[in-house]
Amino acid sequence: MRKTIVAGNWKMNASKESVNSLINGILSGMSDVSSDVIVCAPFPYLSQVEALIINSDLMLGAQNLNVNSKGAFTGEVSAEMIKDFGAQHVLVGHSERRSLYGETSTIVAEKTKAAVDAGLTPILCVGESFEERESGNTEAVVEEQLNAVVGLLGIEAFNGIIVAYEPVWAIGTGLTATPEQAQSVHLFIRNLLAGSSESIAQNTPILYGGSMNAGNAADLISCSDIDGGLIGGAALKAEDFLQICKAG
Repeated sequence: MRKTIVAGNWKMNASKESVNSLINGILSGMSDVSSDVIVCAPFPYLSQVEALIINSDLMLGAQNLNVNSKGAFTGEVSAEMIKDFGAQHVLVGHSERRSLYGETSTIVAEKTKAAVDAGLTPILCVGESFEERESGNTEAVVEEQLNAVVGLLGIEAFNGIIVAYEPVWAIGTGLTATPEQAQSVHLFIRNLLAGSSESIAQNTPILYGGSMNAGNAADLISCSDIDGGLIGGAALKAEDFLQICKAG
């Protein structure tokens, strides 16, 4: 039985004051949350969040990493640095990294490997644009993105990977895939993994990452192959985020 996972992606939104308020607000409502809960904070706030969530069930994640472990890469952050601040998870391949910063599936696979090698759990993001969906290429796009990781790391690596399906057309637009649309792609992802290992496919968590909110979370998470959510805007409001966490 796969456990429900809810991960909040704060993106480039935070201040020392807002982090205190948000984390304390989430912690105050965690007593009746059964889902695993992760907050993915911007790099400058990892230390602050680490201190705030100590001795709690909240888990910490980062939003990106460099494939190198150290060296002359000004402005970059390695998996080892992320681990040093108590983080257990890291986002890789978010659609914004792919579209705004030119991260190819090959680069995403290399980042996934760097995370796995360092003992971090990658949250591997895959998904199609509006144009790709409209042209009927959703499955081909998702398959290419996943196969890049399977090809580099092997299927066994998915014992330590969380997949997040994020239809790009539903991120920050207010649009959301219907539960039926989302479930269809999640099932496709699971079947794709099952082509290499049925047991790994059944145990791999697949989160939905397209404008999940307090209003639609329960319907989405009730689908058999949707194991939680990767939350953007709603993760910045403790009350909304907690409602999603409780939907599982």
